[in-house]
Amino acid sequence: QVQLVESGGGLMQAGGSLRLSCAASGHTFTNLAMGWFRQTYGKEREFVAAITWNGGSTYYADSVKGRFTISRDNAKNTVYLQMNSLKPEDTAVYYCAAGPSPMYYYRRRGEYSHWGQGTQVTVSS
Repeated sequence: QVQLVESGGGLMQAGGSLRLSCAASGHTFTNLAMGWFRQTYGKEREFVAAITWNGGSTYYADSVKGRFTISRDNAKNTVYLQMNSLKPEDTAVYYCAAGPSPMYYYRRRGEYSHWGQGTQVTVSS
């Protein structure tokens, strides 16, 4: 059973930066593709970014491309989401997700079998 624990959320002004971390345990980390999703009240959870088991490929939602960077450190069993040039519309609960690698479609929520508890990111204007 994979356990995922996110950290790094908080309150930031527009234009600022935050880095989210997600520590994984309970499974061989290099067997997992990792992703970040986000959700606001009343809306469906949406894809943000994903990374393959070795970091060789990354995928981004159009809304964050060029501003967010996903990375992983397999020695630390941790995946990161560096968020720059934050906008108020980035405000959401951010969830770390893991699933068996390789995936057919990294942007699809159903590919991920394990989820963290979420961390709140609030961007003020």
